[in-house]
Amino acid sequence: MSAIRVDALRHAYEDREVIAGLSFEVPDGTIYGFVGANGAGKTTTIRVLATLLEPTGGRALVGGLDSVSEAREVRQILGYMPDQARVDDRLTVAELLDFYAAVHGLGPAARRRAVDAAIDLCGLGPIAGRLVIGLSKGMRQRMLLARTLLNDPKVLVLDEPASDLDPRARIELREILVEIRAMGKTILLSSHILSELEQICDAVAILERGKLVAAGSVATIAGTTRSLRMRFLGRASQAAEALAFVHGVVVERVDERTLLVRHAGGDALAAELVRRVVEAGSGLVAVEPEKSDLERAFMELTRGELQ
Repeated sequence: MSAIRVDALRHAYEDREVIAGLSFEVPDGTIYGFVGANGAGKTTTIRVLATLLEPTGGRALVGGLDSVSEAREVRQILGYMPDQARVDDRLTVAELLDFYAAVHGLGPAARRRAVDAAIDLCGLGPIAGRLVIGLSKGMRQRMLLARTLLNDPKVLVLDEPASDLDPRARIELREILVEIRAMGKTILLSSHILSELEQICDAVAILERGKLVAAGSVATIAGTTRSLRMRFLGRASQAAEALAFVHGVVVERVDERTLLVRHAGGDALAAELVRRVVEAGSGLVAVEPEKSDLERAFMELTRGELQ
């Protein structure tokens, strides 16, 4: 059974339809990326899944439960983290988490266990006694993620959790999400940071104007071609010769000192290409992905039209 199933979902605000027959499934135990430009319908879909909004057509199931007719049961198995969540800044981190654990109906002993577990998983121990108002954006997002875990949900729905975070905070948040997945939980993750999604998601769905334009693994959506940009101290001709006869590799010159190397393999082939270039004495000084496969696929599949 899928953790999330959306069937022919529709929602309109007055005369404007923002979700137009959307269907997709999120397998159990996966991190599933939810991708789209502003206005594509991501947050509206998420609000339907979180039982905060009733669709005007179709249905959404979480853990096999209907988000409308079984909303109370859905809330018991769902952890929802909205974008720009508001909380009482006058409480400490531990006090705020204890309050929300009580909202979930947990008794004193169960609350302590739930709060301690969430603080430990999200690395909040050193700041548990700090007032929320003094937290950095990264720590605040960790705290809000901890809040979603208090009822031990089977499914987490996270709307732009990495928005406005610095690189270190994004990396730390990503590591926490991977650990949560290892616990057997399912995560639907909305984000505009496509390179981040590509690193942790098992699959993604791409939306535009309330419709699904692609869904599946990143490899399925983007194809199998990857690109490496290689920069050299001197001319790149020596490196180009070293790679000229490698099966499945296409070498393009960007300029005299830079090559764009396209290949259809994985990390092992990428490492082999770098090894050949280095052994050829080419003076390699930098290697980097030309562009994330997910970013490329997104630009190719969407038109950027406003609703």
